[in-house]
Amino acid sequence: MISGGRHFLQIPGPTNVPDRVLSAIARPTIDHRGPEFATLGRDVLERVRHVFRTESPVIIYPSSGTGAWEAALVNTLSPGDRVLAFETGHFASLWREMAERLGLEVDIVPGDWRHGADPEQAAARLAADTGHTYKAVMVVHNETSTGVASRIPEIRAALDAAGHPALLLVDTISSLGSIDYRHAEWGVDVTVGGSQKGLMLPPGLGFNAVSEKALAAAERARLPRSYWDWKPILAANRNGFWPYTPATNLLYGLAEALTMLEEEGLSSVFARHARHGEATRRAVRGWGLEVLCADEREHSNSLTAVLLPDEHDADEVRRIILNRYDMSLGTGLGRLAGKVFRIGHLGHFNDLSLIGTLGGVEMGLSVAGVPIKRGGVDAAMEYLEASA
Repeated sequence: MISGGRHFLQIPGPTNVPDRVLSAIARPTIDHRGPEFATLGRDVLERVRHVFRTESPVIIYPSSGTGAWEAALVNTLSPGDRVLAFETGHFASLWREMAERLGLEVDIVPGDWRHGADPEQAAARLAADTGHTYKAVMVVHNETSTGVASRIPEIRAALDAAGHPALLLVDTISSLGSIDYRHAEWGVDVTVGGSQKGLMLPPGLGFNAVSEKALAAAERARLPRSYWDWKPILAANRNGFWPYTPATNLLYGLAEALTMLEEEGLSSVFARHARHGEATRRAVRGWGLEVLCADEREHSNSLTAVLLPDEHDADEVRRIILNRYDMSLGTGLGRLAGKVFRIGHLGHFNDLSLIGTLGGVEMGLSVAGVPIKRGGVDAAMEYLEASA
């Protein structure tokens, strides 16, 4: 491996952590029952709502995003409840498997992993469910394994058109803080988030943004819950505390990350990610390769999955790029193993970082013997210059 310079961490999460956030995390640990911590707790609990675009509570767990998935399910549902889910990729499949292990009955809408959740199929399933047996609809907003973003407002519209009372549960783990998302306006009941992507933190914090409807459902839900139970957390949060030991130093980092997002402005953050997503797709097409996402309306702005010709192993390309250029790219997951690699372009990221990333990919593809056209990086640069 070449030494010297910085490592390019271009997986779609965990992402690069800004120096400001690292410095905040490095502060001395304080008493999590004392007044200084209460001030921190109230501050982050209030300000994080803006990232979710909600005035409703946001619950923060010391957990991975997977823990936040489980919290969304066990707080709102009961054993044997029927839920509607969409097979949009690896992580959507894992969430479905979790639901099944928890004793829920999952009605899955099959997918090809190149498209998002289909609003028309959602509408048909919901309209047919005249007895309202579906208690929840589970959707991954931005599927990290495929680079496909589902159209959540259209799923909400399908629920409304059918007059269906099912809860809408949405995973935003790889879209929160990088792609426009509106918990309240879009009528989402539980939004699941994680710290290690658009929020520019290390892994370790999971989030549930919850609606009043979800809080009411929690009073009726009968799935076992203890650590994940919203009720004692919300009670302690009123005074800036948690009912157990929170991730104190990660909360310091969260406070600084929220300040950085506020300084840039969420609309500017989303525009930056949109520019980088489009520039990356232009580079891929410039190389003569195919973006995995097959619907122009559903391109992710936080990552791009690149489909290689059948005779080439995407993991071998990743190995060459890591060894020659000290850059990590995302692997293909599940049925996409060896077929795609994923370029992360989210979080603490700018134009020069993107061009360096794409330059490493172009050189690595050439060294690996993948038949490409030269000029993908040029196409990205032309777009970035024109759209600055």
